[in-house]
Amino acid sequence: MSRRTVVIAGAGLAGATTAVELRERGFEGRILLLGAEEHHPYIRPPLSKEYLKGEADIDAAYVKPGEWYSEHDVEFLPGTEAGSFDPGAHELFVAGGGRLTYDSLVLATGASARPLSVPGSGHGAVLQLRTIEDSQRLYAALEVGGRRIVVVGSGWIGMEVAAAARGFGNEVTVVGRSAVPLSAAIGRGPGAVFERLHTDHGVAFRNGDHVVAVEGATREQHAAEVVLASGERLHADLVVAGVGAAPNTRIGERSGLSVQNGLLTDKAMRTSAEDVYAVGDVANPFLPAIGRHLRNEHWANAIAGGTVAARAILGERASYDDIPYFYSDQYDLGMEFSGYAPLMADARVVYRGDVEARAFIAFWLRGDRVVGGMNVNVWDVQDDIQRLIRDGDRIDEQRLTDESVDLAAV
Repeated sequence: MSRRTVVIAGAGLAGATTAVELRERGFEGRILLLGAEEHHPYIRPPLSKEYLKGEADIDAAYVKPGEWYSEHDVEFLPGTEAGSFDPGAHELFVAGGGRLTYDSLVLATGASARPLSVPGSGHGAVLQLRTIEDSQRLYAALEVGGRRIVVVGSGWIGMEVAAAARGFGNEVTVVGRSAVPLSAAIGRGPGAVFERLHTDHGVAFRNGDHVVAVEGATREQHAAEVVLASGERLHADLVVAGVGAAPNTRIGERSGLSVQNGLLTDKAMRTSAEDVYAVGDVANPFLPAIGRHLRNEHWANAIAGGTVAARAILGERASYDDIPYFYSDQYDLGMEFSGYAPLMADARVVYRGDVEARAFIAFWLRGDRVVGGMNVNVWDVQDDIQRLIRDGDRIDEQRLTDESVDLAAV
């Protein structure tokens, strides 16, 4: 094992986690970490949370200090993008004509922000949020305050951007296709809690509508009119597109991998090609706990997948057993969520605590089993929530929702 070479294509959190785990678990071979960007690996949550709100420096987003990579003999190659690979020859081809021979290849190519894709979306007033540079540009625009901001998309990124923008005193309108913000992620009831939160902080919503064009001023003026399908025109100094992300599967498509909403892997993050793994946003791993594949784009998934892939490369028995998890901070509301989205689609939601006061736990029940849980301004309960999901035991709903019953005893 000590003479083997592991090439990691993609230097986000998933790729970096794979490299870190390999070294911490005693791998002494060569590790090459290829990054399409010039930055050392960083995590994305601060870009829409702490940094964007002006609460933390951008350095807090980096996975490890820059010197860690050289100190641990991880060859970091910034500005290097993988194009395809030859699974038989175990060769990776990179942009510019180079090639690297590998014993194990880890694809951590991540995802890209979906473009707004309407006439005028190339206007200079239209920004998106995916990279450090995106966040820096957006922060510089928001911190001025007093601007008219139109956020396109009422998912997690859109809602976090809206909260940051209001924090700097900007006028914010959120345009979303769904009738209730976040309904695709957590359903209409819990989503309505976040809508009321934002409304209480002065955000206006245009639900059930969508943008058909961005018109108006010149690029130099950085102001525009956002045209909605309903015919309404919204004046905007800045438009932020938060309409989702798509996995970067091109390398898999070019190289003959099985691709279905990402690069398909088994429970150990192995793709359909020998000695090739996929981790992070681009991977669609098989989860034994639910008996199906599930791709998700949250930071905890990047850590879990990278850890599993490293263990598998080292010959250990490895399986993706982590329950999907994410968190969000908006105004004075903090939340954590764990659960399996496919099982939540037809589940009913019950509450423990005070929903109106925004201090509660929401549980998604499929039959009488917990398949998801979200704690809002209630802390130190995630272990219990994940235990309930993982055990899959029949639950007494009355005890589950009764605050006088210790959740650890449910």
